[in-house]
Amino acid sequence: MSLADELVKKAESRDVLFGIIGLGYVGLPLAVELANAGFRVLGFDVSERVVEGLNAGHSHVKDISDEQLGTMLKTGRFTATVDGTRLREADAISICVPTPLSKFKDPDVSYIVAATETVKRVLRPGQAIILESTTYPGTTREIMLPTLESTGLKVGEHFFLAFSPERVDPGNTSFQTKNTPKVVGGITADCRRVVMALYQPAIDTLVPVSTTEAAELVKLLENTFRSVNIGLVNEMAIVCDKLGVDVWEVIEAAATKPFGFMKFTPGPGLGGHCIPIDPHYLAWKMRSLNYKTRFIDLAGELNTEMPVFWVRKVGDALNSVGKAVRGSSVLIIGVAYKKDIEDLRESPALDIIRLLEQQGAKVTYHDPFVPAFKEDGHAYASVPLTAQTVRAADCVMIVTDHSSIDYEMVGAAAPCVVDTRNALRRRKLA
Repeated sequence: MSLADELVKKAESRDVLFGIIGLGYVGLPLAVELANAGFRVLGFDVSERVVEGLNAGHSHVKDISDEQLGTMLKTGRFTATVDGTRLREADAISICVPTPLSKFKDPDVSYIVAATETVKRVLRPGQAIILESTTYPGTTREIMLPTLESTGLKVGEHFFLAFSPERVDPGNTSFQTKNTPKVVGGITADCRRVVMALYQPAIDTLVPVSTTEAAELVKLLENTFRSVNIGLVNEMAIVCDKLGVDVWEVIEAAATKPFGFMKFTPGPGLGGHCIPIDPHYLAWKMRSLNYKTRFIDLAGELNTEMPVFWVRKVGDALNSVGKAVRGSSVLIIGVAYKKDIEDLRESPALDIIRLLEQQGAKVTYHDPFVPAFKEDGHAYASVPLTAQTVRAADCVMIVTDHSSIDYEMVGAAAPCVVDTRNALRRRKLA
């Protein structure tokens, strides 16, 4: 029996120890689903604080409760470690590490390289290695494969290498890791077959593709699609502003068309771990092939400029009541990158605060999910959202629309409001 057949058989009987490198918003939910499916899971993270917390039953990821974590620990199906050599015990290793951009908007794959080196030191025959981190097409084959084969082991024969992109949407209560279809592409057909067998018990729907490059490009297409369409509707917001037309009325009317239109909404800019970053991976890759991704670049420019547009609207609103930006107090509602989560990654609110302070505004914020944060060496703390604090501000700016906020009170008490999310009218209509 081949090593591929042995690993498939072990997956079917749940006799597999899964290793997971990176226990953040991708790795920990994956660990939960694998444990729920009957697998044993060994989580590896370089952060001692994260590992100690998890082993004590405390989740640092909002989408995973302490109760879910405690169940895994009690059944003995999960343990966390900072000892990378223990990954030698694992039959399959999923890599779920960050892939940020450099300051020049180029891919930073240093975390993938470090994880690959960790795996290389423990690689043995009969293991499957799955990269889940979003990256540019070719990463799995061009970076990971040569490093792992330098051990003398051969892919598709001694070990199995695949790419299966994460599709995590923090705070989404309808779609989590288990019921979100999962794409799988392998270096060889056996690599794909093995990884499909490993994930099948834990994921409702698996979508095989022919190569790792195809799987890598799937994730980039998904988020580039959103970036381009958000860029389009953000530009439409600027167009409507110049024409004196209500962009929200236009969008709602267009959305009544039952075919050929998908509703996107404008906002203060792009935020989160994917959409502001992933398209740049594809643009960078294509530049290396002497091709300019015009749609991607233009959408990126438009979305990046939106904080400036909305800060100008604050200036206009203050001028309408006889005030300048300099010296005025501006209350920001919502600093997380989207509603009802605590995630600040790439949040446009941070750019808006910086721009307002550069113009001399006194900025405070309220966010029920972000009690405090630090940015550029400056510490911020959320203020209570009361009629008194709203009235005390010269201008209130709604950046993130949280469902728990009393916008009726905000609309009644605020001297002037800049509403990037159409929150006031949407709540009235509801």
